[in-house]
Amino acid sequence: MSDSNTTDFTNPSTFILLGIPGLEAAYTWISIPFCAMYAIAVLGNFTILFIVKRVTSLHEPMFYFLCMLAITDLVTSTATLPKLLSIFWFNSREISFTACLTQMYFILSFPGMESGILVAMAFDRYVAICDPLRHSTILTNSVVAKIGLAVVLRSGILTLPYPFLARRWPYCRTNIIPDSYCWHIAVVKLACGDISISSYYGLFVLFSVTGMDVFFITVSYTEILRAIFRLPTKDARLKTFGTCISHLSAISALYIPDMFASLAYRFGHNVPQHFLVLFASVSLLVPPVLHPIIYGVRTKQIRGRLLHFFTHRES
Repeated sequence: MSDSNTTDFTNPSTFILLGIPGLEAAYTWISIPFCAMYAIAVLGNFTILFIVKRVTSLHEPMFYFLCMLAITDLVTSTATLPKLLSIFWFNSREISFTACLTQMYFILSFPGMESGILVAMAFDRYVAICDPLRHSTILTNSVVAKIGLAVVLRSGILTLPYPFLARRWPYCRTNIIPDSYCWHIAVVKLACGDISISSYYGLFVLFSVTGMDVFFITVSYTEILRAIFRLPTKDARLKTFGTCISHLSAISALYIPDMFASLAYRFGHNVPQHFLVLFASVSLLVPPVLHPIIYGVRTKQIRGRLLHFFTHRES
């Protein structure tokens, strides 16, 4: 290993990603489920995009938001998995400083976009259930496009300070990142200056973005549940609530793994490092893998088109 890994430097040209420290001997076996998850994520999300594009009856706000979700899932998984697999298969641990900061930006911005899209989908469910007669006039194609643009700009702009702050810190300890991705906290921990501004900004984004998104989703579903309980029959209540199951499952797939990964990194001081890294690596892949499965199984229109496609091919 070169001396640059331990010698003072202020702007390293490369970082070294260790992958999952302590599990190097099992990389070949670990790569199999990761490769399978990436294949499912890519195939599943492209399938959703293909079906919605081809079937004109699916050109509705809910499915437009679902396509946005599929795109963010594709970008998130593609920004992380190929590099991780190259570590597993080819021991390709080096990543340039610029590429590392770029990966950091994608890891932070696109899950933030997912969160915003889930808020938009919650609003869509709220209007569809609480004010169905005005659904088509409230959520027009123009409004959906503006919501999508606002979600992208919000996350994209709020994430920009992360790599810019990381670039300006002096790095005088090491360029070895004991992780599988260029997580923000893993990179800035290598800096030898005062990184408190990065920590404070991270908390600001956490509460102002994720916190507000969870708040709006909670408010939407509180109103939805109130509307459902006012329905006259049990069958009507179950049928209406069934239209929300896919969205609630998608929310769980994004927030629950992310919450546990954050808690484990902050408070799991006695947890083995390889477990923390492995769990964080998997948690980033859970939404891209589960979202197409959830919507493929739970959404009648997509499930019907998939069954029609396969039965038509067999015949």
